[in-house]
Amino acid sequence: MISTAIRVARVGSAAELAAAVLMMLGFPCLMLAALVPSVPAFAAAAAVTYLADHYLHRKGSYLVSRLSKVRAGLSIRFLIRQLLLILLLARLSLADNLIYYGAIACFIAFYGLQAPHGALTTLIRNRRRMPVATRNVDLASRIRIPDAPPRALLHRAAEKMLHLDLAAVTGILAGAALESAAVGYAGIGVTLVLSTLYVLALVPYVRGRRTPPNAERVLDAVDDWLREYRPETVLYFSGSKDSAYQVNMWLETMEQLDSRPLIILRERVILEKLAPTTVPVVCVPGGVHLMNMDLSTVRVALYAANVGKNIHLLRVPTMKHVFIGHGDSDKLASVNPFSKVYDEVWTAGRAGRDRYAIADVGVRDDDIVEVGRPQLAPIQGWSGVPGGPRGEAADGRCPTVLYAPTWEGWDGNPGNTSIVLAGENIVKKLVQADPPVRVLYKPHPFTGTVSKEAGAAHRRITALVEKAAAERAADPRFTADTAARTQAEAELARIEARLAELAGGTEKGDEAEATRDGLVDVARHEEIARLRAEWNAAYWRSFPDWEHRVITGAEPHLYDCFNVSDAMVSDISSVVSDFIASGKPYAVTDSAGLGAEEFRRQNTAVRAAVILSNGATELGGLLDAVRDPAADPLAEDRRELKRYLLGPDEPKSIDRFNAAVAQLALKSETRNLGQEARTAVGGPDVELADALPGQHASATGDADGVPAG
Repeated sequence: MISTAIRVARVGSAAELAAAVLMMLGFPCLMLAALVPSVPAFAAAAAVTYLADHYLHRKGSYLVSRLSKVRAGLSIRFLIRQLLLILLLARLSLADNLIYYGAIACFIAFYGLQAPHGALTTLIRNRRRMPVATRNVDLASRIRIPDAPPRALLHRAAEKMLHLDLAAVTGILAGAALESAAVGYAGIGVTLVLSTLYVLALVPYVRGRRTPPNAERVLDAVDDWLREYRPETVLYFSGSKDSAYQVNMWLETMEQLDSRPLIILRERVILEKLAPTTVPVVCVPGGVHLMNMDLSTVRVALYAANVGKNIHLLRVPTMKHVFIGHGDSDKLASVNPFSKVYDEVWTAGRAGRDRYAIADVGVRDDDIVEVGRPQLAPIQGWSGVPGGPRGEAADGRCPTVLYAPTWEGWDGNPGNTSIVLAGENIVKKLVQADPPVRVLYKPHPFTGTVSKEAGAAHRRITALVEKAAAERAADPRFTADTAARTQAEAELARIEARLAELAGGTEKGDEAEATRDGLVDVARHEEIARLRAEWNAAYWRSFPDWEHRVITGAEPHLYDCFNVSDAMVSDISSVVSDFIASGKPYAVTDSAGLGAEEFRRQNTAVRAAVILSNGATELGGLLDAVRDPAADPLAEDRRELKRYLLGPDEPKSIDRFNAAVAQLALKSETRNLGQEARTAVGGPDVELADALPGQHASATGDADGVPAG
């Protein structure tokens, strides 16, 4: 029942739900205490509403934002409490007392100060919002960007300002209880003085040297940096806050480019969610600002998503435009007709080329280049697990099977996930397998967010795995190296402490300060990468290699789970496409009941998979392939499918990617030189600047990139 209430109220925990209930019940109790009247009861109810309100704000509760939609926002809640306090004074027969009028005057003045306070905080935030926000770009040597105001002034400023009434409320209540007007006046004075000081403290940050330069100076500084850096290859991205992963997956590839890379983002929220990188990043929310930037040295632009804002860069003819996408699958997004606007479309392997041919959406075969998937480089290959005395590896290791189902999705399609209909059957057969295997269960982080059945199944599967782990730990056939485990746990604690130390102090005051101080510390960046690799190794040593495990959260990463597993069971998703890079046996569940033949016809990625029904009766075939490579009839099919989906192992994908960038950059340069030559010999009667429209001075269109006139 509590879990249902939490889901309906859209709060994050039982504590959050309790705080919401207390706050909602607190205001009727305040009214009742005012009418009785009872100062102690009013004080207790007021304390509950203050504390509950503060807790919900600190947790960033969804409920707080929804209250403002029904005219019960933060200011209204404080105003109601103050009005009820006035009612209490009246019911206490203090309406003729000066403290009554003092309270009314105090709250009127207090709310009079809210307007300049709100105006100042808004003005400060707006003036410190940069027209172009950057990372790893040296703007500090070109323009002066002052420090952000102290966090105490602007962080949750409205909430802090309103809570200054606490002194007046406390003083008035104490004065009423003690029948001492002086105590009430003291509280009123404290509230008014602190509120006035808060407003005055904000004034210096709206003018003079404490404000960043204007937009024109910032844009000029960015152009100066661009002319000095001379970027050659741009990764361009626009999207919602939930799509940041689509650009994050390309960061490591951009760091490995042979040409000078640059990342251009269009939304501030994406910049906030961007993973650490050494590549220069420029976030340009305004279309006109982007079209006026000097990108004349860029020869190749890479696009990870098909979105409307791509037009702002696609309009530039001096660079070649490439769609690289954010994954390789049989989904319709992989053959979007919008793709024909690009000069080239890069796919992982032959499968991507064939998809476009079958879809017939206007993308020419000559414009498709197969470059592999550089992101899959961390996935290690497999040569089979030779059987040992208990079906384990020759080194005594128990074979590991990863169960990584996807989530239920938004449309309720039974084929989306195996977790509801097949998950328990799969896990039961795995934990009961003889010879034994180890089970790693890593569910999708969205599991259960839409379907309560999926959430319940997830909890049952978790309980199954944990129970099986406890039973195995008590089985004398399985022994653990306690000393090695203790050493690994100590190493984990050391690494986590160091990572926390490196993460400390990296938060910047606001966008302007983050832009100024956004140069990456390469040594810190490399140390963090090394420590994360060490953490991953220590994590797997921190428990026996036969222990079943439920793995949730961001770490260990999915690819790390791939590398310690000998086989995987999953659903139709990018997880399967990525796992194919390992060459290891895998199974996919046909939860929709299409039948093996139709399931394979509709989904390229399952052509080399063991197809499971919801009863998981076919799971033995996967386990046989894990224990004995000779009993693996799909081994050659997996190798062929891997080549078909991802291309050959040699040359490496990053080398093919770099070669494709270099080849396209050469085409771009050849085109530009041809334009110059035609102009030089008296071609079209246009100026060179018009024949080669650089970004800086040629943005004559509107904000949507449509030429004027």
